[in-house]
Amino acid sequence: MNETAPPVQALIEFRCAHCSRAFSVPANYAGRKAKCRSCGGEIVVPEGSPVVSTSAAPKLSPRARRLKADADQMMRRFRDCDWVKIRSASGDPTDTYEIEYKISSIEQGKSAEKPVPRESHVVEIKLTGEYPRTKPLCRMLTPIFHPNIDTATICVGDHWTAGERLADLVIRIGEMLAYQAYNIQSPLNAEAAMWADLNKATLPLDTRNLHPPEL
Repeated sequence: MNETAPPVQALIEFRCAHCSRAFSVPANYAGRKAKCRSCGGEIVVPEGSPVVSTSAAPKLSPRARRLKADADQMMRRFRDCDWVKIRSASGDPTDTYEIEYKISSIEQGKSAEKPVPRESHVVEIKLTGEYPRTKPLCRMLTPIFHPNIDTATICVGDHWTAGERLADLVIRIGEMLAYQAYNIQSPLNAEAAMWADLNKATLPLDTRNLHPPEL
């Protein structure tokens, strides 16, 4: 379907005879009298030849449209969610998020055999210039003990497709933190993988349904 182009508008451009302030008004205002908003002097819109304005709001790129759609959905999806909060969203359009999770999980203790509980987690998600063709860059800003998460990255690449919604990725990371989702076959953290394998009976650490209802 072809989009209808916005109509062009003919304008009359002139200056106040008293203070030289520039004005640009629609051509059908020709001959009208008014007061200058700067000096208060009387002005008359001249009958001069109008100038056709070709300026229009720039069209958003496909990536910018996707980022805007993601941001709108993120705000709607998690607005009333009790286990996830968008701490910050930056960029124009938004391409970097800090997400806070309130989920029962663990961080490494004095030894890998005895991790300690942790209830609050912060994740940074960056959407690169190649997004959504390439996966978001996700990393923990707080400690975590998980087979598929290390200090530099959260392993989401094996499942990412360009059609996946960012809000769904946020939920999937939450499921990882809760140990509802983990993979011990090709881990980033071998010690955490061994711990998970030995403690299957205690998993997941958080059993809640982490899928907020669609609005």
